[in-house]
Amino acid sequence: MLRAANLLLLILLPVAWFAPLLRAGLLPFFDLDAISVISGLGAIWDKDVLLALVVSFFAIVAPYLKTIGLALVQFGLAPPRLLPVISFFGRLAMADIFLVAIYIVLAKGVGVGRLETGWGLYLFTFCVLASLGLSALEKRRAAY
Repeated sequence: MLRAANLLLLILLPVAWFAPLLRAGLLPFFDLDAISVISGLGAIWDKDVLLALVVSFFAIVAPYLKTIGLALVQFGLAPPRLLPVISFFGRLAMADIFLVAIYIVLAKGVGVGRLETGWGLYLFTFCVLASLGLSALEKRRAAY
């Protein structure tokens, strides 16, 4: 069951990267533009390459490496002693969700325009939290 759930994350994470994290608009009566992890990275990439690399690592590389690493341990292709490192990558992915949450709070506090959370934010948050939970369960299973 843990294996299947982890493999499902390998599918859900890329979906979450393209799903709308939030919808933003400058004025209340205009349509809102959907912002996803990928579209946000594209916008950051045009302005600041170093920041884009950091965000890419937190949003894409860290969670996917963690999920792949956990799958390798689950299928016996990597030793269980890698679980602490794998868990660390999961914590790095949480930093990205924290940054998005700060952005939403700040943008709503300024009061210019509209900002609505999208279903992709919940999906991405679910994927990261499920990944953390799966690694904790796998660590407990490996200890027995």
